[in-house]
Formats: sequence, C-alpha cells, structure tokens
Amino acid sequence: MSLLSIRRRPQPVTVMSEHDRRLVWRLAALLLDYPGEKTLALLDEMTGAAAELPAQVRAHFTGLLGYLRDTPAIESAQSYVETFDMRRRASLHLTFYAYGDTRKRGMALLRFKHAYRQAGVELGDEELPDHLPVLLEFAATIDPIGGERLLGEHVPVLELLRLSLGDNNSPYAGALGAVLSTLPPVTTADRRRIAELAAQGPPEEEVGLEPFAMDPALLDAEEGRR
Repeated sequence: MSLLSIRRRPQPVTVMSEHDRRLVWRLAALLLDYPGEKTLALLDEMTGAAAELPAQVRAHFTGLLGYLRDTPAIESAQSYVETFDMRRRASLHLTFYAYGDTRKRGMALLRFKHAYRQAGVELGDEELPDHLPVLLEFAATIDPIGGERLLGEHVPVLELLRLSLGDNNSPYAGALGAVLSTLPPVTTADRRRIAELAAQGPPEEEVGLEPFAMDPALLDAEEGRR
C-alpha cells in the first residue's frame, strides 16, 4: 500500500458531466449579467440549452428564464439594478463581502486578475475581475479548472448571496442555486463563515479607493509573480 494518498477533488452537489457543468456556468454568466437587449434576445436559445441539463439543475433556471421572458425589458432592467447595485448584501462582486471597498480588497482582486492572465485573458477596465458573471464566463469558456478553483474558494459568498436573494424572493436566486450545484456542498466551516459575513456585513468604504493602483506594494507583489 502506498504511503502517499491521492487527494481527490470533492464531489459537487450534483454529479454531472463536464459539458453540463460548463453549460451551467455559461447560462448563469448570461443570466446574472445585466438584462440588456443582447441577453434578452438569447432567451429562447438559453431555454433550449437549459432543457439539456439534469432535471434538478434545470429547475434552478426555470423561474428566472420565465421571469425574463414575461417581464417588460425596462422593468427587468430596473429590478436588476435595484437588486444588485443598490443593496450591499447582494453584490455580484465576490470579494466585496469580506473586504468591502477597503484597501485590503486589492490583493484579493489581484488574485483573480492573475488567474485570468495565466490563462491568457486580459480584462478591460469596464469590470472588476471578481464580478461573478465574468468569473463564470471564464470558467465556462476559457479555464474550467482555474475557474472552478476560484468559484470553490467563494462557496460561502455564493451561498450567502443565494440566501439574500431568496429572502427577497428574487428569481435570480435560482441562478446561484445552479452554480452551487456544480461545486462541493457547503461545509460546517463554510456555514460559520457565512454567519460571520452575514453578521458583519461588508466593511465601510474608504475614501479614494482605487483597488489596483491604491497601494504600490500590491502592484509589486503582482509583478513578482510574473
């Protein structure tokens, strides 16, 4: 018997093929993004793609797809902004929950940016690298291993966001449920972290925050890893 044991990757909540996992991430990336004209034009295609998923996973998307199909575009756009941009506890920026808009957030953001760069992806300035739809698109289409790793590290945040959306009867909670079904289940340690994040809330904003340029030491650290 070997003295060395192979560390197995934890099984996701729902066992599915790699194709289906990437399809879940792709659908969630589109559905969690701002419901603009291009996204809404893909609703029929997304509904057809979701129909290929296992029933228990497909069910997570049903309510959100129906909501976007049946709701006037201007109303769904307004609701999206109110849900994700106006509420601190429903941010799609994953590092915001632990760091808020504080200086400590810079290093966490650089970790995302470095992972993208390692896979040959350079993000523009229009979006921060911890934006969930950006990460899901990265996992679905560029680097499923690196993307899954970052998603897995943020399971407590994803679960907290799902709970927050569910408490407000948001149809977007289903998309978070679908993403979480592709990842290992929430652990006891995760639940403790969720309770901490929920109790503390994101730290208060620091005046003059610029996540990537605020601290030369962060940029030096990034340069040293290249």
